[in-house]
Amino acid sequence: MEPAIRFENVGKRYVVRHQRPFLARELLRSVLQRPSHHNEFWALRDVSFTIGKGESVAILGTNGSGKSTTLALIAQTTPPTEGAVTVHGRLGPLLELGAGFHPDLTGYENVYLNASLLGLSRREVDGLLGRIVEYSGIGDFIDAPIQTYSTGMKARLGFAVVAHIDPDVLLLDEVLSVGDGQFAHKCEATIRQFQQAGKTLCFVSHSPSQVLALCQRAIWLYGGRVQQMGAAAEVCAAYQRFLDDGVLGDQA
Repeated sequence: MEPAIRFENVGKRYVVRHQRPFLARELLRSVLQRPSHHNEFWALRDVSFTIGKGESVAILGTNGSGKSTTLALIAQTTPPTEGAVTVHGRLGPLLELGAGFHPDLTGYENVYLNASLLGLSRREVDGLLGRIVEYSGIGDFIDAPIQTYSTGMKARLGFAVVAHIDPDVLLLDEVLSVGDGQFAHKCEATIRQFQQAGKTLCFVSHSPSQVLALCQRAIWLYGGRVQQMGAAAEVCAAYQRFLDDGVLGDQA
């Protein structure tokens, strides 16, 4: 199977500073060649996997396991510290509510802003605008500033934009849990259309039922490393046992 996403021994390190230094203190440190006081935090370490074109793969894990960092690396909003990340095709990332939206701009203006960040020209957005607004269901609020939107409205408009740019790789981070049931069903129907068209889906969720409904495979992250990957049913079962018992599979 031709790869759409490939991680090769990927690590992502963040530097956590405990105190914001004063300029004079930093100058003194540089003269004395004393290192600044900070800790390194590895959000991911030695992570390798491949997602083939047309596959739907879930990423599972508790808070702090590295799920969102993995999607950010796929979306190329942050570079890996070590290893290599390769992505083929146009990305449709919906990683965070309101990502790519400016709070002071209207919904109408933000559609153009968000779509341009995803690689569309103004002429392309002109042709899609009516369908995007209709899909989102926010009506006259399209002319109101985004800062007046509810969380659900932001999610609906964000998904509506991503749904109409025809991505090759769709990245979703927990957004299906936001909004009313009717819109969630609309999102799931759109995702199934992407799948039928041979698109690739990478989906983060805490809901095993959604994972099993949408994905064939799953990757369970724990402590920034791959704990298990394979068939969605098997990985979800192991992850659920961990949630119930607090014991990792290789410790049981």
